[in-house]
Amino acid sequence: MKTIEDVLNRLRAEFLEMPGLRLKPNQVQRLCGVDRTMCQMVLDVPVQEEFLGVKSVGHYGRLTDGHHPYPAKAGLRTDSGAPRAS
Repeated sequence: MKTIEDVLNRLRAEFLEMPGLRLKPNQVQRLCGVDRTMCQMVLDVPVQEEFLGVKSVGHYGRLTDGHHPYPAKAGLRTDSGAPRAS
């Protein structure tokens, strides 16, 4: 018998391993081999932790996937005091 923690670890691992992954609850049930009640309990935890979000069509996906309005920028040095190769 699988514990909720076992299934949570599996679910987190799948979403971390595959960026952009979107799953509906019935797909999570099959992936994790759990019944509907356990599946919903397992999906509620990462949503509350803000690891997963739910789209209006019922797909669950990582909140950090997709478009980022403020992408990270590399800090490039432009000072002229640095030695240059000739």
